[in-house]
Amino acid sequence: MNDTRPDPDALLARVEREENQRRRGRLKVFFGAAAGVGKTYAMLLAAKAKRAEGVDVVVGLVETHDRQETVAVLQGLDVLPPKLVKHRGTVLREFDLDGTLKRRPTLVLVDELAHSNAAGCRHPKRWQDVEELLNAGIDVYSTLNVQHLESLNDDVSQVTGVQVKETVPDTVFELADEVELIDLPPDELLLRLKEGKVYVPQQAERAMNSFFRKGNLIALRELSLRLTADRVDAQMQDYRDDHAIRDVWQVGDRIMVCIGPNAIAERLVRAAKRLATSLHAHWIVTYVETPELQRLPAERRDEVLRVLRFAEQLGAETVTLSGPDMSKEILSFAKSRNVTKIVLGKPRRRGWKRWMLGSVVDTLITDAHNINVYLLGSPRGKDASEQKTSKEIPGAKILRSSYPWGRAKRRWLNWGWALAMTSCTTLLAWLMSGKFELANLVMVYLLGVVFMAARFGREASVLTSVLSVVAFDFFFVNPVHTFAVADVQYLVTFLIMLLVGLIISHLTSNMRSQAKVASHRERRANVLYALSEELAASRTVADTARIAARHIQDEFGGASVLLFPVDDSRIAYPLDPPAPESLRDCDLSVAQWVFDHDQMAGQGTDTLPGAGAVFFPMSGFRGVIGVLALRAANLRRVFLPEQRRLLDTFISQIAQTVERVRLSEEAQQTQLRMESETLRNSLLSAISHDLRTPLASIVGAASTLVEEDAQLAPPDRQELSLTIYDEALRMSNLTNNILDMARLDAGQASLNRQWYPLDEIIGGTLTRMHKRLEGRVINTKLPDDLCLVRVDAVLIEQVLVNILENACKYTPTGSPIDIIAEISAHMLKVTVADRGPGIPPGEEEKLFDKFYRVHREGTQSGVGLGLAICKAIIIAHGGVIGAANRLGGGAQFFFLLPVDEAPPQLAVEQLQDE
Repeated sequence: MNDTRPDPDALLARVEREENQRRRGRLKVFFGAAAGVGKTYAMLLAAKAKRAEGVDVVVGLVETHDRQETVAVLQGLDVLPPKLVKHRGTVLREFDLDGTLKRRPTLVLVDELAHSNAAGCRHPKRWQDVEELLNAGIDVYSTLNVQHLESLNDDVSQVTGVQVKETVPDTVFELADEVELIDLPPDELLLRLKEGKVYVPQQAERAMNSFFRKGNLIALRELSLRLTADRVDAQMQDYRDDHAIRDVWQVGDRIMVCIGPNAIAERLVRAAKRLATSLHAHWIVTYVETPELQRLPAERRDEVLRVLRFAEQLGAETVTLSGPDMSKEILSFAKSRNVTKIVLGKPRRRGWKRWMLGSVVDTLITDAHNINVYLLGSPRGKDASEQKTSKEIPGAKILRSSYPWGRAKRRWLNWGWALAMTSCTTLLAWLMSGKFELANLVMVYLLGVVFMAARFGREASVLTSVLSVVAFDFFFVNPVHTFAVADVQYLVTFLIMLLVGLIISHLTSNMRSQAKVASHRERRANVLYALSEELAASRTVADTARIAARHIQDEFGGASVLLFPVDDSRIAYPLDPPAPESLRDCDLSVAQWVFDHDQMAGQGTDTLPGAGAVFFPMSGFRGVIGVLALRAANLRRVFLPEQRRLLDTFISQIAQTVERVRLSEEAQQTQLRMESETLRNSLLSAISHDLRTPLASIVGAASTLVEEDAQLAPPDRQELSLTIYDEALRMSNLTNNILDMARLDAGQASLNRQWYPLDEIIGGTLTRMHKRLEGRVINTKLPDDLCLVRVDAVLIEQVLVNILENACKYTPTGSPIDIIAEISAHMLKVTVADRGPGIPPGEEEKLFDKFYRVHREGTQSGVGLGLAICKAIIIAHGGVIGAANRLGGGAQFFFLLPVDEAPPQLAVEQLQDE
């Protein structure tokens, strides 16, 4: 196989990444250790170079801080006007995102990526503005200081004593297409500060005494250099993966130490730690689990687990590999990670064993081109295989107590099966004897060897191979029934038969082990898929906790519970009743320590091992969001490397789901607040307009009556009194509409359904509206027979009143109004039609929205609630309401009510008698 062939999954990921980058704008960050190193100046120079190439470049926002050299280089570039925002009595200059999107340049300059926008801008952070520009396909140049990175916030605060409040998520920096480091030695930066080229003199003096101390600048410079170097290393790794480069590039030190199930493993880890510290290099501890190592006793595998955990405590990255060939797996991984140094223990095989069976160390030294190999020997007089450590994983003794007896019992059973299989193949060969050649009988024995290797493993198959050779010699090779051999060539037959049986046994056992590993991996993949599928459907934190507890119990055994902090950041037990799989009680003080320190603790760890459970921090985008407490039935199911990685993936999935649920809840609450704010503003706007007019009329009329009562004639006094009455009635109707709408929205309105004649409801409506309808011709068309409907007559009458009020308001005085009622077997339709100007196209549905009016400013009063109240009442009755333009001009409003019950016959007869 060609090892240089690219990985198909890597190629697919590369294609997807390139496609996303093609649609997205490119981000270049000018990165520095502190203010004043020249980031903005370098950005403007780069922008001018782009403009000289014919690129459409505009300056979205650049902070010059009155630096003369920066102002000078800004000249000649197109500058977009800033967005002026009033904040606490001052006017702030902010980046105009909408103006930039409308202008849509090829490249835009947005200074100070970590800046917080003023209230009133679309996004609270400037990096979010940049994200929107990139998603729109616009390239962006921006600047950033190292202290503004979120992950370095605590480190910078510890070094400088200053807590930086404006930060940028590391993902924004990592997704930047290009980062240019703008570096300046601390002495030169301090000189610029003294010369007033960074801040004004008074501010510069304060800065030099606090943040801009030389030690702080040196530390910040090292952070920026290291971060840039790590980014360059990541880019190199991406390039190597994209181009399937397997050769090691000696561009930086990366150390890999390989351990096995022996006592020298811990010494290897310590030696690699010292080497990595001296070289300031990243180091990786690997363990290759071959089929042979999978058959080791449990205590030997537990020792590997302990060493891996020890390496993690020393700061190493731990990786567990699996495969039949240890040297091949180590080399493949080393080349994929560009490892430059491999640390191993000296080979344990000596003499002819090493010459015949080979050695992993010899293979690595031969094949590891361009990789340095370091060997560490064991102390004199101590064989690594005989050394035992006093450190054990808590709870492992429970598993091991019955292990020797169980292993011996299984071995005796395997030997019994080997003897039985040899007997069966011998019997079958005896039946075939005389009819087939001896070579065919050999195939029968080999078939038995293959079956034993596939079913019972290596030991049974090797024993079957030996017994098969013995049985073949005893029963079928002359002289029969003796172990003597008449023909010497049969010795070669025996040897080849034994070797073939052993090789088949070895290959079949390896295949069985690999199939077992593949089965475990498939099961873990299915478990993760099932968990992620259920978590994707969860909508509350309680649902997430129940799903997590069930899946963790199925996979790891025992009981678990998710613990989250309350308002005072104290870990508390969940208020919702836990699932049956949940842990009912746990030590909250240990959980609090884990939450505060973001470290695992509890049973089986080196921190608070006396606790009754293991506590894992759940980290998300916002930091530690909670703690998983797990009381496992068997700690080995939790701390084995492959199981630990599975549990870490579980925790990551659970934490992401909890954050998603919380963000969704926050979004809903924000949406409700926005809707409430919009409703409040609309209500205040409408009331301020529609209450002001009648109040002004009432006050004016009342003041006239009070001040000029003696001079007014009786008709004038009566007219003023009627004005007061009409305007007060208008205010009363407005208030009733608002209260009715609030009651209907809150679901507090209950329907009092009774059987009523439809003509009485319409008649009562016309009686209430007689003054408002004076001068108009009202045409009614009702069913000929008595029409009984089961409705809340008061509410339906209110619907008709509101629709007639709307018709009177928007139609010419004296124009006719038609009221038409139609009834069928299942539906009642009532229509109110007028001959007014009609409804503007596209406004038919909006008419029934709260606070909506066709003409928002005009002589017509109202807050736009009348038709909204009608809609709420009709929907409460299970009906439908709508509006449309009328043929010949005008508008018609209609509502349909279901007729799902037959009217009572007695009531019909009584009404007819009356």
